[in-house]
Amino acid sequence: MRRQRSAKVVATLGPASSSRAMLRALFDAGVDVFRCNFSHGTHDDHRKLFAAIRHVEHDTGRPIGILADLQGPKLRLGNFAGGRVQLPAGSPFRLDLDDKLGDKNRAPLPHPEVFRALVPGNELLIDDGKVRLKVHDCGPDFAETECLVGGTLSNHKGVNVPHCVLPISAVTDKDRADLSFALENGADWIALSFVQRPEDVAEGRKLIGNAAGLLVKLEKPSAIRRLGEIIDLADALMVARGDLGVEMPPEDVPTVQKQVIHACRLAGKPVIVATQMLESMINAPTPTRAEASDVATAVYEGADAVMLSAETAVGDYPVEAVAIMDRIAHRVQEDPLYFASLQTKLLEHEHTDPDAISAAACQVAATVGAAAIVSYTTSGATALRAARERPAVPILVLTSSLGTARRLALLWGAHCVHSADVKSFSDMVQRAVRIAHREDIAQPGQRVVITAGVPFGTPGATNTLRIAWVDR
Repeated sequence: MRRQRSAKVVATLGPASSSRAMLRALFDAGVDVFRCNFSHGTHDDHRKLFAAIRHVEHDTGRPIGILADLQGPKLRLGNFAGGRVQLPAGSPFRLDLDDKLGDKNRAPLPHPEVFRALVPGNELLIDDGKVRLKVHDCGPDFAETECLVGGTLSNHKGVNVPHCVLPISAVTDKDRADLSFALENGADWIALSFVQRPEDVAEGRKLIGNAAGLLVKLEKPSAIRRLGEIIDLADALMVARGDLGVEMPPEDVPTVQKQVIHACRLAGKPVIVATQMLESMINAPTPTRAEASDVATAVYEGADAVMLSAETAVGDYPVEAVAIMDRIAHRVQEDPLYFASLQTKLLEHEHTDPDAISAAACQVAATVGAAAIVSYTTSGATALRAARERPAVPILVLTSSLGTARRLALLWGAHCVHSADVKSFSDMVQRAVRIAHREDIAQPGQRVVITAGVPFGTPGATNTLRIAWVDR
């Protein structure tokens, strides 16, 4: 099954989408990567989801990516007498480490690391910013605040501390257990939450190694301030707009989205745009026009993938949400301005054979009117270089590594096929044209541009370019 678009679709699984039949329907509608959110569900629940996804993969013959999203640290209030209080704007309010039940004057915040980082003037956001507090005085175990925006406080509401780097690891004990489980069960990508600094990514890399791709969720303004360093350490990134929008002004989020996509494109790292893309489709069969434009904007900007969250996890119309996202991405790609705008961005190439071959392949494909670029790869690096160029033709990725094929399901423009290593030049050419024809990527009489490395099967050794005809 070949997608008629280059941008990929990621769908989050949940109660609305956990059956094998629904997974197949979602895949048929356009899902390329399934996200398993480890903030919810047990290991047994996720084990069943992983197995069901692999059944769909076997039935369809198409590599499918699994993204395991770790929860990360959660900062939450303690409990209140009566479960909730109403806090008016302008009223004083104390947060402390005392585990006594909260009331209208104070509440427990059982996170000493928060108090260690606070200084007067900091703001605290409760329940995704619905209630805002300003710190006037603080110490190692308390904070005296003023309520700037009033509202309801209730048990275990989340707390955000914008403009403040907290002395806390991005990987909790729960995350370590979830990570071990995900790797043992074959996750292709691991998403790190609560990343504040490059050191958090380095910690994740040490735990994951090369067992899966490392995807950094950009949720904190502090991470944006060190974006370049984080991109260097990550394998892919996610613009988590919902979380970013809590800790930064909403008018800043579109600019950050565009900057992150551009930076990832220059670095050759896949990037996902996520959160509230088709939010109204949680309860409605069609999106708003603004939501359709939002998805289209991310695709126009060159995002590798767009993601659905609650729409497919708990929504009433999960298949319809995937189908409309698929159609939007397809329609954008039909616009002549799409590729024209993507290819106006000047890329700096490394002075290496693989970079030179990948850049040349895209130029040759455009010059000779080739139907596709065929990229032989073991590690995926060759395909990443080809996708970085954003060619106007599909990238047929042939790899002997099923793990690489699954991981590259996230990559812009990549149609991945798990195939045995080639033995010779003639085998390379024959297999490339045969699979291109079989996968409905090139028709008899058309040409394909092939890139590979000699010796065959050597990671990072791309040094060969070949033009071949598909036999009639």
